[in-house]
Amino acid sequence: MIRFGLCCIFKEQPIKFRRTTAKFLSQFSRQDQKNRLSEICLANAHALMKALEFCHQNNIGCFRINSQILPLKTHPDVGYDISNLPNSDQIIKRFKACGIFSRKYNIRTSFHPDQFIILSSPNPSVVERAMADLAYQTQVAQWVNADVINIHAGGVYGDKTAALKRLERTIETLPDPVRKRLTLENDDKSYSPEDLLPICSDMKIPLVYDIHHHRCLNDRFSIDEATDRSAETWDREPLFHISSPKNGWDSSDVRKHHDYIDINDVPGSWLSMDVTVEVEAKAKELAILKLMKEIDRV
Repeated sequence: MIRFGLCCIFKEQPIKFRRTTAKFLSQFSRQDQKNRLSEICLANAHALMKALEFCHQNNIGCFRINSQILPLKTHPDVGYDISNLPNSDQIIKRFKACGIFSRKYNIRTSFHPDQFIILSSPNPSVVERAMADLAYQTQVAQWVNADVINIHAGGVYGDKTAALKRLERTIETLPDPVRKRLTLENDDKSYSPEDLLPICSDMKIPLVYDIHHHRCLNDRFSIDEATDRSAETWDREPLFHISSPKNGWDSSDVRKHHDYIDINDVPGSWLSMDVTVEVEAKAKELAILKLMKEIDRV
């Protein structure tokens, strides 16, 4: 059966994840910066536990963790090592408690780093920053029992073949804790399942199949073929994405996400699969709960 996943934030539930900016922190002394960052990190650990509890109470089987759960962690000016923050032991303990909770109730957790996390860039500094961010998210993933850190392949940079070769070479250099969680996702402009499946198969990197993206950027695979081929890249429960276009499939821009999911956009073949499906809809938990009720009636 489908395990539905909630992505990062809530529409109506009073569960909030805090953030800050480097510009705001720059007005304070370094110790004051650390004090403020510590407070935010601990608050986010508590918020994550509340999010997991909500998922458990509502039979939502997966939660995608915000990539800024530890805000500005790798920032060149105000970044930090968690061990150097006040109350770091308490912060880590609370995140590990989230991992214990998620294991107990079989709630899967994942990460989807920001769009600027690009391993195929021809700019070495971009790749270096991306790898630092992946290392940070892997650290948190180890605490909370997350098994997926999902990224896009990046840009084409005028030569798709060369870009994919750079991606492969960079993946080969990743530390094992990062690589064993790393997944690739097809996007809606540059890389279809057909582009990424050879790399995923050769490097044993799972493909997160985004069906909305595939509908925007077609290739030679049908939806059922892409589903099967993507599922074959996983050594654990596959994870897919779904969303519906804001203004329907006949609109001029089908890439923007709707508040909810049109049940007709869910492939019938998925209903009989053991698969995690993260719901990328603007209405967040409302969209998932609505979709779950509609599928129960099918």
